[in-house]
Amino acid sequence: MRIAMLSYRSKPHCGGQGVYIRHLSRELVRLGHDVEVFSGQPYPDLDEGVRLTKVPSLDLYREPDPFRVPKLREFRDRIDVEEFLTMCTAGFPEPKTFGSRIARLMKERAGDFDIAHDNQVLAPGVMELESYGLPVVATIHHPITMDRRIDLQTAPNRRKRLTLRRWYGFLRMQTKVAKQLRKVLVPSESSARDIARDFGVDPARIETILLGVDDIFAPPTAPRVPGRILAMASADAPMKGIATLLEAFAKLAVEREISLVLVTRPEPGGRTEQLIDQLGIADKVSFVSGVSDAELVEVMGSAEVACVPSLYEGFSLPTAELMACATPLVVSRAGAIPEVVGPDGECADLVTPGDVGELTSAIAALLDDPERRTTMGAAGRARVQELFSWRAVAEATAAAYEETIAAFRLEQGAREQEEHHRADR
Repeated sequence: MRIAMLSYRSKPHCGGQGVYIRHLSRELVRLGHDVEVFSGQPYPDLDEGVRLTKVPSLDLYREPDPFRVPKLREFRDRIDVEEFLTMCTAGFPEPKTFGSRIARLMKERAGDFDIAHDNQVLAPGVMELESYGLPVVATIHHPITMDRRIDLQTAPNRRKRLTLRRWYGFLRMQTKVAKQLRKVLVPSESSARDIARDFGVDPARIETILLGVDDIFAPPTAPRVPGRILAMASADAPMKGIATLLEAFAKLAVEREISLVLVTRPEPGGRTEQLIDQLGIADKVSFVSGVSDAELVEVMGSAEVACVPSLYEGFSLPTAELMACATPLVVSRAGAIPEVVGPDGECADLVTPGDVGELTSAIAALLDDPERRTTMGAAGRARVQELFSWRAVAEATAAAYEETIAAFRLEQGAREQEEHHRADR
C-alpha cells in the first residue's frame, strides 16, 4: 500500500504523536508498504526508508520563543495570517491550518496514495482528501476534552478559565470531524469509551490497537542509583500530576536520602519551578531533556522507583517504556494506565489520582522493599514483551487500512453506478 501519514506536529522524543509516527512508519515500511510522512514543525525523526515531506507553518510555539511575533516577510499566504491571528486571540490554530495546507498540497498528490492516515489532526482540510478519491482513517490518542476538563478544574482564576476556553476552541472542529471518520484507531479501551462519549463517534467505527515499545528500552546493566525516583512528564501540564508527586516527594525527603529526576523541560518560572521552591526541595530535584534515545534509556533504568502520577492518559507510552526497563512503578489509577500495567501490584502499584498521602505511602513501601522491586520490574518487563510490539501495531493498522480502502472503493463504485443510472434516465 501507498500510505500518507499526516501529523501537524511530531516532536521526536516526547509526546505521543512524534513517537507514534516514527515507530509505526518504520514498521509499515518493514512490512513492505510505501510510507510518506507529512508533518508540520517540530519535524519527526524518521527511520531509513520512510520519506518526509515538510509542511512548514509559522512555528509559533517553537522553543525557546513560544508565542512569537513573526516578521512580515515570514507570511506567505492567508493560512499564515489565519494562524497568527488565531494565536493573537488566545486560540490554538495548528490543527486547522495544517489541515488547510494538506488539502492544498494533496490536490496534486492524492493519486500517489491508497490511503491517508491522520494522526489526531481532525481538521476539515484533511476530510477534503476523500473528495480527491483518497480515503482517510485517523488515530485519536485520547480526546483533548480530557485535557480541557482538567485544565479548567485547576485554573487559578476566572481570567485563566476564559483564556483556556479560547485555547481549546479547536475542539469544536475536532468533534465535528471525528464524527465523519469512517474508521478511528485508538490505543486503549479507555480511550475508545472516552472518544465515543466526548466526540460522539459511533463505537462501531472505533478500533483499539495497543501501542508498542521499541527494543531499545531494556533493563539496565549498571546498578540503580539508591533513593532515586523518576518521572517522565510534561512538568507544567496539570494533567500529568507532577504537583502531586512533588508534594509526596517533599514529605518523603524529610526523613530519607532521596532524589527526584524529572524527564522534562519545565517552563521557566512556571508552576513546577515555583512549587519546587515553595517546598524547599530544589537541591534534590533535577531535570533531564534533549537527550538521545540511548541516554534516555540509561536514565530510565537508573531509578529505584518510577512514578506516573497522571490524572488521565489515553495510553501512557512512558509507563510501558519504564516497564520494559524493568523499573518498578507507582502509577495513577487513571485513564488507560491500569490497562497498560495490568493487575494491581504485579507490574505496578496503583494509587488514586491526586492523592498525595496514598502516593507517599506507596513510594515509601517500594523503596523499603528491594525484593519486591526486583519481582515487580521483572513482571513489567515480561508484560511488555508479551503485549506491546510495534510490529503488531503495524500489522493491525495495515489490516485496518485494507478494510477502509475496500469499503471506500465499494462506496465509490456504487456512487458511480447511481450516477450512470441517472444519466441514462
